[in-house]
Amino acid sequence: MYEHEDPAPAAPSRYDLLVVGSANADLVVGVDRRPGPGETVLGSDLVVHPGGKGANQAVAAARLGARTALLARVGDDAHGRLLRDSQREAGVDTGGVLVGGAPTGVALITVDPSGDNSIVVSPGANARLTPEDIQGAGALIAAARVVSVQLEIPLDTVAATARSLRPGTRLVLNPSPPAPLPDEVLAACDPLVVNEHEARFILGVSAGGTPEAWAQGLTALGPRSVVITLGAEGALVADTRGDGAVHVPSPRVDAVDTTGAGDAFTAALAWRLGLGEALAEAAAFAVRVGAAAVTKEGAQASFPTAEEVAAL
Repeated sequence: MYEHEDPAPAAPSRYDLLVVGSANADLVVGVDRRPGPGETVLGSDLVVHPGGKGANQAVAAARLGARTALLARVGDDAHGRLLRDSQREAGVDTGGVLVGGAPTGVALITVDPSGDNSIVVSPGANARLTPEDIQGAGALIAAARVVSVQLEIPLDTVAATARSLRPGTRLVLNPSPPAPLPDEVLAACDPLVVNEHEARFILGVSAGGTPEAWAQGLTALGPRSVVITLGAEGALVADTRGDGAVHVPSPRVDAVDTTGAGDAFTAALAWRLGLGEALAEAAAFAVRVGAAAVTKEGAQASFPTAEEVAAL
């Protein structure tokens, strides 16, 4: 059993959003070309950024003004301290960040002059976030209006999170990286948030040729609602309690770097749903957040404030 780095929040505390997910250190090196087998190439100076889909979502939501907490696991090392510090600086409550069990997860990233990258991820402590950790965080989960999860932590832990929700708490799931989802997890999603690749993976051979067909196929699998992100085209939302699929357009911007834009979108969507907005209304705000994020380089460094979103 590992201790929390910070004291757990008191039971009466309330969060707009609790993110349960991964926290990684992104180790980035620029190269003229990627090495072949057995070959060594020289690269640029190493740059280390805080990352991981869970940590990204928490920072994105907090920067917008959401009362946000993160439930994750990091190592007792310099990368873990970097990640906890970046969360605190953004205003995220880190009382749910567990420390120990393995080194902090890292993503080893090489980037060539064209911008293409190759990534190797060592999950590290992310793979040690267990269902028992979820059970031990019952007070934290009970204090959240919305809980957001991804698949950079064990699927058993995602399922345990879905089972732990109190009545009225909403679960937002972005199945990235995609993996087969248990029926109980699909049934708890409200919404399931996917891009084209993730939609096709989940639907398999039954995937149709249009986002509307994907939405129909995905809702048939059990989620209460579905959001399909479409990049510069915005998003498509479908709610089993509504009148079918609705397209939500995105503002036109000059994209500089799309890294982390999906995490910013999902965080914004989850926050606005927790405020009581309808799915299409929340998605309309989220596409603006995603559009603002692609106008700057980096992931967490690109996440906008509410004022920057309003200026679009």
